[in-house]
This record gives sequence, structure tokens and C-alpha cells, in this order.
Amino acid sequence: MTAQTRRNLSDAQGARRLERIVKGFANHRRIQILRLLEAEENLTLLDLCQATHTDVKTASEHVRRMHNAGLVSKRRKGRWVRHALTELGRSVVGILKAFDAEKPSRDA
Repeated sequence: MTAQTRRNLSDAQGARRLERIVKGFANHRRIQILRLLEAEENLTLLDLCQATHTDVKTASEHVRRMHNAGLVSKRRKGRWVRHALTELGRSVVGILKAFDAEKPSRDA
């Protein structure tokens, strides 16, 4: 395998990882959950359901996708699973805040 081939494979793997991360927050509910976890860590699925007005199945699927993307960590405490942002999740929230700060003008 040549060095160029290895670089191309590495670039493809990096692109797939980036795709997984972006898909992890590419939904308005997931963005809402990320913001909730930034404001208060160690929330349970029930907390997230109540805050987002979703059912358990929906919230669970969103959290699962974010966990698979590396944005949210899960920690069992007693009979509850607590959710928190990972470092990557905090970085994504920072990027989202930057987008919020740039309000496009309607004249453009």
C-alpha cells in the first residue's frame, strides 16, 4: 500500500467520523438536549423527556445517537442513567453558540 493510498484511507475514515459527529447533532431535538446538558449535567432520560416534551422512546433514540457520536456520556447511578456532555459535546455546543451569535441580516 502506498503512502498516498494510506492518506486517502485515513481521509475517508476521518470523513466518516466527522459525518457521525454531525449526524449526532443534526436534529433540533438533539441540539435542544445538548443545550440542556450544557446548562445542567447528569440529567436522566426522564428529565430530558420532560424538558423536551417528548416520549421516552424518542428521547432515548436521540440520546443513543448522540452517545454513538461521542457527544454524550452515560453513567449509571443507582437505577438511573445520568447523561452528561463529553469534551467533544462541549465543543459542538460552542460551535452552535457561534452560529447563534451570527444572526444573518434579512437584507443579504
